[in-house]
Amino acid sequence: MNEFKRIVGDQWVYTSEEDLRLYRDAYSPYLGEAEERIASAAVAPDGVEQVQAIVRAANRFKIPLYPISTGKNLGYGGSAPAYSGSVVLDLKRMNRVLEVNEKQAFCLVEPGVSYFDLYRHLEEHKIKLWMDIPDPGWGSLVGNALDRGGGYTAARFRNHFEAHCGMEVVLPNGELMRTGMGALPGSETWQQYKSGFGPVVDGIFSQSNFGIVTKMGFWMMPEPEAYLKCTVTVPGFRDIVPFVDTINHLENSRVFDGLPDFMSPLLGVPSISEAEKIWEEGPPMPPPKLMELLQSGATPDQLEQYGRQNGLHYWGCHLTFYGPEEVVRAQWKYAQQQFLKAIPDAQCKEHSFHKLPLSEEEKSKVHMTQFGIPSLRLFSIGARTSWNPTPSHGHMWFSPVIPRTGEAVLRANEVFAKASRELGVQMLTPITLPAAVWERAFVFIVGFPVTENKEVNKKNRAAFREMIKIAAKEGWGEYRTAPAYQDDVMATYSFGDHALLRFHETVKDAIDPNGIISPGRYGIWPKHLRGKRK
Repeated sequence: MNEFKRIVGDQWVYTSEEDLRLYRDAYSPYLGEAEERIASAAVAPDGVEQVQAIVRAANRFKIPLYPISTGKNLGYGGSAPAYSGSVVLDLKRMNRVLEVNEKQAFCLVEPGVSYFDLYRHLEEHKIKLWMDIPDPGWGSLVGNALDRGGGYTAARFRNHFEAHCGMEVVLPNGELMRTGMGALPGSETWQQYKSGFGPVVDGIFSQSNFGIVTKMGFWMMPEPEAYLKCTVTVPGFRDIVPFVDTINHLENSRVFDGLPDFMSPLLGVPSISEAEKIWEEGPPMPPPKLMELLQSGATPDQLEQYGRQNGLHYWGCHLTFYGPEEVVRAQWKYAQQQFLKAIPDAQCKEHSFHKLPLSEEEKSKVHMTQFGIPSLRLFSIGARTSWNPTPSHGHMWFSPVIPRTGEAVLRANEVFAKASRELGVQMLTPITLPAAVWERAFVFIVGFPVTENKEVNKKNRAAFREMIKIAAKEGWGEYRTAPAYQDDVMATYSFGDHALLRFHETVKDAIDPNGIISPGRYGIWPKHLRGKRK
């Protein structure tokens, strides 16, 4: 601790119980139990040289460090370390926007820069570029990308790690490395050409513990002239198969490029863009007959028949188009033709249209993340409201990747509904619709509640671990998870007698022999802790 204080100053080293509460996982599934991940201290550097000095000191004293950017990924572990007793390396003071190039549409930022920080910078300097933003916007661009988060705007920006270009990394021995064109001193194209020369190594710093990223570049979206949001609905239960196929073809062909946002009007399952309002105001009550059908376990055919008789379609999707008005309207016209060709009784209608930039009044009425505007409205999911007077303490996200087909959506719901009944956990809605944030695959996201009741949490943890195994048997792997379950998930990626994990461990032993950086993160443990995991 004295060495860390010498490096950053006394006020930036935290050891008091009060301070360390801020580095606990607010949504920990081990809340108040011996297994809860707890930091022993935290240190907050202000620049890359201090990070290097801290890493060298940690090597001398064999002290494990757990770097965080802002530590705001609630539901996936927050700011708590994967290995209890680690010292959190808090990078939030490194919050400088180093460059924004409007003509070339990129930025270069430090890990403490939040989406709010960069948005304010863009607004202050009247830069007509958009970020792609996850929910909520208080997190870090760097941290979210390294954990492979996603967002809401055009497809080529929604995958945040794929939208990065160039990074600076402090290696576990304290050396400083730049990837891509950044390895060339004086490079003028670090944020413009990803590959550099030789093997591309950027990926090994994503969801790993192989280094500490201190700078990262991102490609940004030029502000479009117009935004068009349209809605397509289809009446039949089995229509989901051609419905998803048509959406995939149109997106892969770049006929539309915004987030495909699924919903079920018949079952009352809202789209992502409408969920915030539902959580804030409460879900609309279905008609008594429909409620009776839902509660009685009616078959899909019975529900479809009710829907057809009452003008409620089984499936729907919002499509978003960005670009010049004449272009997006032509794209929408072509999209309608394709839907009606595949499903003749589909209904297509325009939902909303905006000339850009938005006025301040318009900003308050739209789903802001689809316009590159950060917000915290997602926290209405766990808020105490008149219709939800006893909310949970938090949630854990169960997030397997499934094929991007209608058949897979139905199969996943069948599998997880059966498992939830057998495990005694409650699915949140009559059917769970996938997130289409990433191209070519769906992510099936289910929230497991965290309570202040240890026995309930224990039951939910066991169910979560069983769900991981059930998904793996179907060929569906988690795309990310909280530290409490990272070993469980990594165990399912077992092809070739766990060749992937053995490769990770080989790299870890070679570049971090003292196991200084984030031991246990994503199931990668240093040699001296393998078999002693906590």
